[in-house]
Amino acid sequence: MSLADHYNHLYTASVTKIAAGDYEIDSMIDDKTDNRFGITLVIRPDQATKNKIQNFLAAVKQIEPDQYYYQNSDLHITVMSIISCYDGFSLRDIDVEAYITLIRKILSPHKKFSIHFKGLTASPSCILTQGFAGEFLNSIRNDIRSGFKDSKLQQSLDKRYTIQTAHSTIMRFKAPLKNPDRLLQLIAQYRDFDFGTFKVNAIQLVYNDWYQRDQFVKKLFEFELS
Repeated sequence: MSLADHYNHLYTASVTKIAAGDYEIDSMIDDKTDNRFGITLVIRPDQATKNKIQNFLAAVKQIEPDQYYYQNSDLHITVMSIISCYDGFSLRDIDVEAYITLIRKILSPHKKFSIHFKGLTASPSCILTQGFAGEFLNSIRNDIRSGFKDSKLQQSLDKRYTIQTAHSTIMRFKAPLKNPDRLLQLIAQYRDFDFGTFKVNAIQLVYNDWYQRDQFVKKLFEFELS
């Protein structure tokens, strides 16, 4: 299945569920006792792209003010969850420098590339931008998988699912929808909207909570691409 087909399949299945009221509410977003943390390789969109996303989210907020919206500082594309967030994880549990050394070696042959955010898709729990990166991102991911396979470092690569897209989650459901029909109409209007193309010059290794919220994220290292 092509990436475009994957996004289309996800969109069709998800909007059908949302329209039927069969969507998922994340009850953990406002939970002050949430202690799920991990380390992740992420890409940050450029400012122009993030601003276009915020323009769309401003329109969504007029329809659904009670949902969870990603701020510019939190927007990201997950390259790979090195250690998927779990309750009680701490940086004291690992040798951060060992991870940096290994990832630097893995990423050293890789060159800068571009990602195009074109349109929206959805899941039963959130709205996502559709990212397209050619084979560049998958090549990086495959090298990360190979590099960590031969390592004894703690990792949980692909434990939840095998990541294959370049999407960015921009809104999550945290309360019952007030106007699901209007929300779906707005998503349909932006289905093919061009949010922008940006150059990926670097990949960040971060310590993060489940939602990549800026107040909890700690940048551990930034790997410049050649």
